[in-house]
Amino acid sequence: MLTIDPKEIPVPKLHHYLLGAVGPRPIAFASTIDENGNDNLAPFSFFNVFSANPPIMVFSPARSGRTNTTKDTYNNIKAVPEVVINIVNYDMVHQMSLASSPFAPGISEFEKAGFTSVDSETIKPQRVAESPVQFECKVIDVKELGNEGGAGNLVICEVQKIHISEAVLNDNQMIDQHKIELVSRMGGNWYCKADENSMFEITKPITTVGIGFDQLPEDIRDSKTLTGNDLGQLAGIEELPNETDVNEYKLIELSDLFVSMEDEPAKLENELHARAKNLLSNNKLEEAWMTLLSFNNG
Repeated sequence: MLTIDPKEIPVPKLHHYLLGAVGPRPIAFASTIDENGNDNLAPFSFFNVFSANPPIMVFSPARSGRTNTTKDTYNNIKAVPEVVINIVNYDMVHQMSLASSPFAPGISEFEKAGFTSVDSETIKPQRVAESPVQFECKVIDVKELGNEGGAGNLVICEVQKIHISEAVLNDNQMIDQHKIELVSRMGGNWYCKADENSMFEITKPITTVGIGFDQLPEDIRDSKTLTGNDLGQLAGIEELPNETDVNEYKLIELSDLFVSMEDEPAKLENELHARAKNLLSNNKLEEAWMTLLSFNNG
């Protein structure tokens, strides 16, 4: 394993490692104005939501690693502490990238990148009409993390109003993760698109307590087929299926397999583990457990 002391490598190389490893990162497409009312748009992937009550978002327009200059966004926020955080989806990602070009201060990225500006209701900066979700924010604090190139500036924002496109809502008026098609930043020039090919669901263990790894039978824990991820799914079950259910499942679903491999127990066990792995990939946790437990049952 490569081990690195951040103090012993150049900042650009450290920046590469940080951004290559920490991702995908959501994008804050920040709209600000300077003291003369000139618009500015710029994307930042040092960004996330940090609180719901109050609703707080934080993003960081870092100092340039090459010139140690501060971003127009940072300068604008120091003069006019307001910002619209526009969320970026796939339909606007190339325009967003164009807006990140180093245009001179006072040049409108709305115009250069072909975006439509919309008046905000509570603050002065304009919203991006093409963005599926727009957050009007007051800047409540700016935390400078250093004065050398690459140092971040944490812009802490409180959301004043949220605007959401009807096109990304489901029947319950909640954001549909399949409709919004969010994009995020990876390392280098790479981005991610959140769609049905890249998204998957894991039920959160908020109100349930799984049995844990330590309660897994040894033959399952030491499986050569099941991965740590598979075992993590198995260990999330609250209670193992009872013997009656396992026997019934064995007779109905697995009888042909047991008959065909009656004299090959090692091969049978491997096949059961492979079947359980496939069931886990389809989120059929209880069936996977009954498949595994059938080997030593009855």
